[in-house]
Amino acid sequence: MVADHQKEEEYKKCRGAWLCPEIDEIGGKKMSRYKDEQCRICRREGQKLFLKGSRCYTDKCSVTRRNYAPGDHGQGRKKISEYGTQLREKQKTKAFYGVGEKQFRKYFEMAENKKGITGENLLQILESRLDNVVYRLGFGTSRAQARQFVNHGHFEVNGKKVDIASYLVKEGDVIAVREIKKDNKTIKENLEIERPTPEWLERDTAKMQGKVLRLASRADVDIPVEEHLIVELYSK
Repeated sequence: MVADHQKEEEYKKCRGAWLCPEIDEIGGKKMSRYKDEQCRICRREGQKLFLKGSRCYTDKCSVTRRNYAPGDHGQGRKKISEYGTQLREKQKTKAFYGVGEKQFRKYFEMAENKKGITGENLLQILESRLDNVVYRLGFGTSRAQARQFVNHGHFEVNGKKVDIASYLVKEGDVIAVREIKKDNKTIKENLEIERPTPEWLERDTAKMQGKVLRLASRADVDIPVEEHLIVELYSK
């Protein structure tokens, strides 16, 4: 009991970084994802991470209304070390894509073993996740919503049902809403929202499907991430 209490206290101290990389379990419960308000993450970074879908595009966005870090000392000046800057960049990227520490490290190792620049390879892998592709195609207003659709079996890849959000798509793959799910009101409403489709993807709204024309390049990634800081962090 004492050990669990100490872990919980350490975790509370680490909440400013959203996730404590050293603590993976507290009281028998997995803590692989940040469980607090998503808007706090955006405010801590001082930029929109588009974690809450359509709300992020309105004046209700917390970053628009309160563009300073959360907490009593959110408006104070803070010095961040080099390690802290690198860690925050990694945590920000994890928050963007909704990925836990264990899986993120796995993606980094995959990126290292691929030809090319490790940081760019990492972003390409993250962009290739099925939940991200579903979001990019406009079927979901946020990656979290897209992940829920995938987990609930709303989509198929090349004619086969896939309910694993971390599934990595390949060039030529066709992602479609399953026939029995095409009456889903939320998906239909999402497709009516005007949002540009990335150049590496192609969407057929009438058929409620999309195709991977090629894998995403660094130029296709529009999120404010400095991937070289993540590479430096893992290289230590």
